[in-house]
Amino acid sequence: MCGITGWVAYDSDLTLRREVVDAMTATMSLRGPDECGTWVRPHVALGHRRLAVIDLPGGRQPMTVTTPRGEVALVYSGEAYNFAELRAELTALGHTWRTSSDTEVVLRGYLEWGDAVVDHLGGMYAFAIWDERDNRLVLVRDRMGVKPLYYLSTPDGVLFGSEPKAILANPLAPRVVGVEGLRELTVFTKSPGWALWRGMREVEPGTVVTVTRDGIRARTYWKLDARPHTDDREATVARVRELMTDTVRRQLVADVPRCLLLSGGLDSSAITGLAAARLDERVRTFSVDFVGQEENFRPDWVRDTPDTPYIRDVVRRIGSDHRDVVLDPAALTDPELRRAVLRARDIPVGLGELDMSLLLLFKAIREESTVALSGEAADELFGGYKWFHDDRVDVDTFPWIAYLNGGNAGHVPPFEPGLLAELELDTYVADQYRTAVARVDHLDGESAREARMRTICNLHLTRMVPLLLDRKDRASMAVGLEVRVPFCDHRLVEYVYNTPWSLKSFDGKEKSLLRLAVEHVLPTSVRDRVKSPYPSIQDPVYAAALQQQVKEVTTESGHRVFDLVDRAWAHRVSELDPTRMAPTDRVDLDRFLDLYHWIDLYRPEFAL
Repeated sequence: MCGITGWVAYDSDLTLRREVVDAMTATMSLRGPDECGTWVRPHVALGHRRLAVIDLPGGRQPMTVTTPRGEVALVYSGEAYNFAELRAELTALGHTWRTSSDTEVVLRGYLEWGDAVVDHLGGMYAFAIWDERDNRLVLVRDRMGVKPLYYLSTPDGVLFGSEPKAILANPLAPRVVGVEGLRELTVFTKSPGWALWRGMREVEPGTVVTVTRDGIRARTYWKLDARPHTDDREATVARVRELMTDTVRRQLVADVPRCLLLSGGLDSSAITGLAAARLDERVRTFSVDFVGQEENFRPDWVRDTPDTPYIRDVVRRIGSDHRDVVLDPAALTDPELRRAVLRARDIPVGLGELDMSLLLLFKAIREESTVALSGEAADELFGGYKWFHDDRVDVDTFPWIAYLNGGNAGHVPPFEPGLLAELELDTYVADQYRTAVARVDHLDGESAREARMRTICNLHLTRMVPLLLDRKDRASMAVGLEVRVPFCDHRLVEYVYNTPWSLKSFDGKEKSLLRLAVEHVLPTSVRDRVKSPYPSIQDPVYAAALQQQVKEVTTESGHRVFDLVDRAWAHRVSELDPTRMAPTDRVDLDRFLDLYHWIDLYRPEFAL
């Protein structure tokens, strides 16, 4: 895994701006701690930071090939899990090799098939190719958008990078945030192509962006299409089992230590069980927990049980080398940890200890492993959330927003009243919902129920999964850890997405299809466990510490955070009883502190 960046300027000489290219590349140092490389020509500069995972000595970048008509250069982040098959195919077509890396397979694939190389690749990746033969830049992002890639148009070209910080390191990039950017920070959905910073765009999943002197053009090469499903239940279960087994096998390939993220839920336990059956070595597993959480656990509206007993059941079954990363409130409320999360994510996302505990978990894992497999996207693909099985999914908004907010469009953040009015959040969410629904493809003759559930599944895969993948990518890459997500294998996604809802929930339980397909590698307790989300600390000491930090900020009369946030709210919430605090108040404490530190770190200009 790596970080990539670059600059195309058709009317400038970039050989005179190497220091800027170096600065852009340096922002990716945490994503790629092993090596650094740049490639600069008069009108193009490419930068690369490498986390070595496959072919450690041979995968250096930028990687180039000289053709009779000019050089072709590649910077690449990710993994092509089918690179061995593609290498054999390209060898048969006459290609020869300098390395054993998947990077060279992607580059040679482009030389053979041009932009159509995307139709041959399977995996998670974001890459940029400069083709001197026609002086164009090609930006590519994988089908599900596992790996990030952003770009910003300039007067004579484009800037791009794995993360916005790489683009912001260039003086041509404005650090301006407008109303259109702030809206997305307040609702739990991600519109395709959104980036917080004005003028910046994210390459959408399954998209090729081509830059020439004539401008920028985007082409979608993959999306969720509706296709007939003809397999019966037995054949469907067998196919899901086959696909799951194969994608876990492929994603275990690495020349560095590997491990599994284990929460004790169905998804991570399934991947762990499948991996253990495949590996000759003893499996390493990691989980996150909080001091006293199991002994003092209280069921709440989203979590019925603690994770720890189920984790122990999985560890006993497969005999893994397991480590619990146990955190306390003092670690999670350290302002420097919050600032590290914000530097990783570039945006004040407001998930608080959910993000901070994830970063600490990944930091601990990186001490022993470089690659980890995780269970992201299974709930969205197989229908694991409670609201899939609740009448409130029929509300005309994003189902998770309706469920989590009692049918309302969303929780209103503690912004200044004037800013709130300008944001028009209810209207924004409604517009985004209508836009998302309009993009869903349906089969002729689909029943109303099946059509509705297809729409709901599509919304989760296109508007919720991107949020979760971005969170996982930023937190993991901030410590140089590569996290792979088998449930995002496009073959599995295409197959399960087109499986009728009646098969996905044939026994009335969530993720019925997945449970049956992987029950052979699970303990009974985990097979029958009800969905439980990523763990959250319940200790009121955490909220009390946040309140104290907010109280200290309120003494700073001139801080720009109060251009956005209502100061009266900050005073009120800092005086609440932390043992009786509403969940939304604690969320807002984290959101406020994220904004406060983010403004200090990024110095944005607000155009409101």
